[in-house]
Amino acid sequence: MSQLFGKRYTREQLLRRVGDIAQIGGARLIELVDGNQRGLRAADFATGSGFQFTVLLDRGMDIGAASHCGRPLAWQAMPGPVHPAHYEPEGLGFLRTFHGGLLCTCGLTWAGPPCTDEGEELGLHGRLSHTPARNVGIDAEWDDDDYVFWVKGSMREASVFGPNVVLYRTIWTRLGESRLVVEDRVVNEGFAPVPLMLLYHINGGFPVIDKGSELIAPTRAAAPVTDYAAATADRRAVFDAPTPGVEEACYRHTMAAEADGTVVVALVNRKLGDGFGYYIEYNRRQLPHFTEWKMMGEGMYVVGTEPCTMPLMSRADLRAKGKLAHLAPGESRDIVFEIGVVDSAKQIRAIERRCRALAKPKRRK
Repeated sequence: MSQLFGKRYTREQLLRRVGDIAQIGGARLIELVDGNQRGLRAADFATGSGFQFTVLLDRGMDIGAASHCGRPLAWQAMPGPVHPAHYEPEGLGFLRTFHGGLLCTCGLTWAGPPCTDEGEELGLHGRLSHTPARNVGIDAEWDDDDYVFWVKGSMREASVFGPNVVLYRTIWTRLGESRLVVEDRVVNEGFAPVPLMLLYHINGGFPVIDKGSELIAPTRAAAPVTDYAAATADRRAVFDAPTPGVEEACYRHTMAAEADGTVVVALVNRKLGDGFGYYIEYNRRQLPHFTEWKMMGEGMYVVGTEPCTMPLMSRADLRAKGKLAHLAPGESRDIVFEIGVVDSAKQIRAIERRCRALAKPKRRK
């Protein structure tokens, strides 16, 4: 049943009240038409609970703007959702078209800092987030009294004499809910092993991020990446007002997980209403690493909450340390995670209890 406008409704009750279910919620295809966004295909989702988000079909099926009851969840970077034709892959050129958004997926065969790996020049964070989706499908169906709607497609990273890797992605949600689920399958469709590096760059922005906002997570340890991060590590989980001239800080978290591998992380602002923010629920067996990106600058006011397949370092460094994962020919990897709205103190307390219980050091017998 769908929870809408303070009541629960069956399929029959809803269909008796509307001519088209789109009156309440659903997904539709759109195209951006202005400036360097022109021609970018997207899909707008609205669940009827006040939760809305946009899937950028030509940007790796990433998620751009997202909001709940008019309150933004995600940081929007200065370039905006630029058409992938403007992508500059060299060095830090990625930043000229980085859209921020609720989700920017980095990969597939490399992510992280630029480097030279076995003679190949690799720019920041890989090509996936600038790859248009193929075989796009958008649809919906009733599952008993639940109305489920989704978009699916595939992104291929391939070159002659190079890798041939495909990400098959489905993003779905339900009428009346304030969450979405991302289902990814990465397949090596080539005939040689290929590196696998995936980082899910989930970006919280104002008003989720404001002075006093917090990261709630079952963190066992958090290793700073830079000297500045180390010097400010005592405040890594608490966020400040926008600060002139501040540096970014990154931390590699070691997360505790529930028995089935589940990890829940939340970014919340307790001072906004009854509490507001988002949570991520993922499986540590699929995404064993987690990076926190804290940037408290003016305009650059963002916290990245980033589950990933590898520690945050370049592909060359991972190879040198013997930590570079590969997909064998024909091998696939499934990754599923959920992003949802936090909009009550009760919900925050429940997440805190889960994280606190997991993060406690286990007693030795």
